[in-house]
Amino acid sequence: MIQERLLEKITDRTMTVGIIGLGYVGLPLAIAFSSAGYKVVGFDIDKNKVKQLNAGQSYIIDISEDKLKLAIAEGFIATTDFSILSEMDAISICVPTPLTKAQTPDTSYIESAVSQINQFKRQGQLIVLESTTYPGTTEELIEQVFKQEGYQVGLDYFLCFSPERVDPGNPIYNTQNTPKVIGGTTENCTLLGKSLYEKVIPNMVSVSSPKVAEMSKLIENTFRSINIAFVNELAMLSDTIDVDVWESIEAASTKPFGFMKFQPGPGIGGHCIPLDPMYLSWKAKESNFYSSFIDLAQEINRLMPGVVCEKASEALNSVQKSLNGSRVLLLGVAYKSDIDDVRESPALEVYELLREKGALVSVCDPFVPKFRDRTGNMVQTIYTSDVKFALYDLVILLTPHQSLDLQAIALDSQLILDTKNAFQEIANDKIFVMGKMAKKKRLPVSIH
Repeated sequence: MIQERLLEKITDRTMTVGIIGLGYVGLPLAIAFSSAGYKVVGFDIDKNKVKQLNAGQSYIIDISEDKLKLAIAEGFIATTDFSILSEMDAISICVPTPLTKAQTPDTSYIESAVSQINQFKRQGQLIVLESTTYPGTTEELIEQVFKQEGYQVGLDYFLCFSPERVDPGNPIYNTQNTPKVIGGTTENCTLLGKSLYEKVIPNMVSVSSPKVAEMSKLIENTFRSINIAFVNELAMLSDTIDVDVWESIEAASTKPFGFMKFQPGPGIGGHCIPLDPMYLSWKAKESNFYSSFIDLAQEINRLMPGVVCEKASEALNSVQKSLNGSRVLLLGVAYKSDIDDVRESPALEVYELLREKGALVSVCDPFVPKFRDRTGNMVQTIYTSDVKFALYDLVILLTPHQSLDLQAIALDSQLILDTKNAFQEIANDKIFVMGKMAKKKRLPVSIH
C-alpha cells in the first residue's frame, strides 16, 4: 500500500522532494526536480548559502539566476531547518565525502544527514544516497541505523544509491541528460527510485544493489585517475628521451578502436578523481587486499605539482635565472577550464611549492577572484585586464580558460611554462611545454 501511494505521487507529481546538500550536485538536482513540477525543499547547514538561494542568487556556475528564480516561483525553498524532513516523501543525500588527513574516507557528512533524517523520519519515505563513497556505505550507514529503530527497508521505507555524475562547466552533459545508475536495497526500492528519477533523467540504468552502484562510481573515476597518471608519466618520460608526448598522443588517438585519449597536466583536481580511488583503495585494504595499481596512480598524480616546479626551474635556468626570487605568475587556479571550482586543484599545491622555493608568486584567474592558501589566508587573484605579463620572469599556464588571450600573453611574456599544451598553435621560442621540453632546451631563448 505504501509503495502504491508513492508511485501515485511520483506519477501525478504531488511528491515533495528534499535535497540535503546544496552544492555542485544537490542544487542542480533540486532545480531539475522543480522544473519537472515537483515541490522541492533544499536543506543545507550553511546559512549564507540558504540566504543566497532564497534571494535568487546562484553560486553554482551551471545554475543561472534565471533558472533559480523560476524554481523559486514554482515553490522551491532552501532551509537550515531539518525538522521539515518529516514532510518529505523523497530525500536525496548530496553531501561531501572528503578524505581525512590520513587519506581515509570521511563519512561524517553522510552520518550527520542520516542522523537528521532518522530524527524526523516517517513511514513511507524514499531515501536516495548520491554522495560518492565506498561499497557498503548505504547498508552500513543508513539501513543499519534504520533497522535499529525497527524500520524494515522495502516495507516501511525505501532505500537506493544513485551516484552523482555531475561535471561542472560541461557545456554538453548536465544533470538531466547524463545517464544515471541506481541500485535499490530491494526490487521495490529500485522500482521507486528509478520511477522518480526518470521523471528528470530519462536514461536511468538499474543495477542489482546499492553496492554495485557504489562500485560503479569508483570504477569510473579510478579509471580516469589511472589513465591520467599514465599520460603524466609519459610526459615525464618524453622529456627524458626527447619525444613530443603531445604529438604522440594525437597520433595514437587516430586509432578508431582500443584507445581513449587522455592528456597530461599539472595534476588532478575536483571533488572526485583525487578522492574516489582512495575510497576504493581503503575498502580493499579493509579486506586485506592491496590495490597497488590504484595507489601508484595516485602517487604519480600527486607528484605532478612538484614536477611543474622542477620544470619552472629548468625554464628559468635556460635564461640564467633562479626560481628563488623570480616573479612568477600562475595562469589559472581552478581545477579545470571555464569553472570557478578550486576543490583539490593542483594549482593550489603549485602555488605553495613555488613560494616555499622562494618564488614571488601571483595568480590570475578570470573565474576565481580569491582562494584560501594552505594556512587559511585569503589570496586575491589579479584581474586578467590588470596583468602586466612583461613584469614577470615566468608565466605558468595551469588552467587554460577559453577567455585567456594566448596570443597576447605569448607576445607580452618574458618566459612561459605551458603545462597543458595550450600554446601549441603559437610558434614562440619563449614557450616551454611540459612533455616536450627536451627539444625546447636546444632552442635559443630570447628575452625582452
